[in-house]
Amino acid sequence: MRDHVNEGFRRLFEGAGLTFGSGFPLTGQNRSTPPVEEELRLAEYAEELGFDGLWARDVPTYWPKFGDAGQTYDPWPWLSAVAARTDEVALGTASIVLPLRHPLHVATSAATVDRLSGGRLVLGIATGDRDPEFPAFGVDREERGALFREAVDVLRTVWAEDSPELETARVSLEGDLDVRPKPTTGSIPLLPTGRARQSLEWIAEEGDGWLFYHLPERTLEGYLADWREVAGQKPYAMAVRIAFADDPDADPEPLHLGYRAGAEWIREYFRRLDELGVDHVVVGFEGDGDGERGRERALETFAEEVIERV
Repeated sequence: MRDHVNEGFRRLFEGAGLTFGSGFPLTGQNRSTPPVEEELRLAEYAEELGFDGLWARDVPTYWPKFGDAGQTYDPWPWLSAVAARTDEVALGTASIVLPLRHPLHVATSAATVDRLSGGRLVLGIATGDRDPEFPAFGVDREERGALFREAVDVLRTVWAEDSPELETARVSLEGDLDVRPKPTTGSIPLLPTGRARQSLEWIAEEGDGWLFYHLPERTLEGYLADWREVAGQKPYAMAVRIAFADDPDADPEPLHLGYRAGAEWIREYFRRLDELGVDHVVVGFEGDGDGERGRERALETFAEEVIERV
């Protein structure tokens, strides 16, 4: 796996203890088009505050019934813009919907971002969860698990080999074509997201880590035990939403995929995640606050109360 370890992977997973990231849109505007300059300025600020990763979602079309449009912008040019405004923070996708994208386009686009960022790209990959998108792209929803596996095979092959020979359902390479650029390492790190319609053994074998969603702590303990049994020390990352209550001693209230609580409880929660063996958390901040300054305060509060003290 060492030839899969780029600078972004090192930033997220090779330090001591739990690392912290956040996801776009940092302004919280996930049902409209986020303001570009505010997003990029907050990305710079998050890096300055000590966040280790910044994650962009892949939402090809907006389905109002689902409730959000991600960060709206396509992840490849968006992360290229973020790379130009930051220096060392890892850049992640959470996650590229492989069945809806041709794997050769993914290979070229991802390697381009990896090169432009100096090897900071870590690729979360998924099968997709918005039902109308599959017919919109002419993809059989029932085939998404097989298309996901095919794409992983294609990515690994065309990144590692010059002018490869490869025959799959969507790709036919006969050794007369090469896919360029190549990434900064033998392969961009791949983190399957959720179960991706695969067995845990497949994820452990083919992935460089596992990206999952918020789980109750007792359930999380079981997932981590199962993961360590099949994957050894490959990293486990998870997403969680957080809102700071006005009272720093407030007990937790459940949010969708997370908690609202006082700073003391939130800090202890992340300490427990660290003790359980979680390697990286992608933290989303609930609510829009009071505009740009509200999001700045959320980043600042999390840095002061959690990153600096966990």
